[in-house]
Amino acid sequence: MYFTDRGLEELETRRGEEEVSLAWLAERMREFVDANPEFEVPVERFATWLARLGDDDE
Repeated sequence: MYFTDRGLEELETRRGEEEVSLAWLAERMREFVDANPEFEVPVERFATWLARLGDDDE
């Protein structure tokens, strides 16, 4: 298990039953990057990966 899995498990445990929009998620990610600018590149890469997930062109 990766160290980051703990955070993902906590997210799933605490909020796993909630439904959220992608707009809500994008806004939370913007807030996170505003508070933690050193994570801008990984968050951008993750957002791009999510946006392109399922595209047949890859």
